Amino acid sequence: MSGNTPTTAESEQITILLPAGRLPRAILAEVNALAARHGFAIYLTTLQNLRLLDVPRSAAVEIRERLAALGAEFKAAGRFPVPRICIGSPYCSLGRIDTKALSDTIQERFSGRAKTKAKLKIAISGCILSCSGTRTSDIGVVAARHGYDVYAGGKGGPAPKIGRRILKEGTEEEVLAAIATLIDFHDRRTTSKQRMAKLIDDPGFPFAEV
Repeated sequence: MSGNTPTTAESEQITILLPAGRLPRAILAEVNALAARHGFAIYLTTLQNLRLLDVPRSAAVEIRERLAALGAEFKAAGRFPVPRICIGSPYCSLGRIDTKALSDTIQERFSGRAKTKAKLKIAISGCILSCSGTRTSDIGVVAARHGYDVYAGGKGGPAPKIGRRILKEGTEEEVLAAIATLIDFHDRRTTSKQRMAKLIDDPGFPFAEV
């Protein structure tokens, strides 16, 4: 799947990835101009991406090329997931960390992976309120009073599940190492898309609850 989900024979969807939920002004302006020209709708997704709806198939290649020239990247099979984040410090008085900085670090460390299976979600929150859904994501990183807590195996949907804490007050490097271990385990144990919640009770799961 390329990230373009068909809606009709004449139209499709294009999802633009927005690391740390930031929408560059140049991309915003170009999307607005293209929407005015081609008549598609613009949707802000719950995963903090920008989805273009009802894009005419005849214009899809041009739209992608014009946005890519401005640095836009698009949802595609096998891409490492862009973390969903809360606004964090310094914009929230409760935020303990700069969530964008941690998201950028995770992206720099893992975005070059050859393949990551679909349906894997990562979230970062700057405090225990977990506004970004860290406890209901496959991997959740929560800023604690000292260091970071990491949760695994959370999910939403019709049968939501709270993730299991697998690292308490870890350092940033320990967080990155835990993410790498979880992603590698997920890759070994699955042949297609799968939520971490289905794997957390696997005898080979690499972490105990803490």
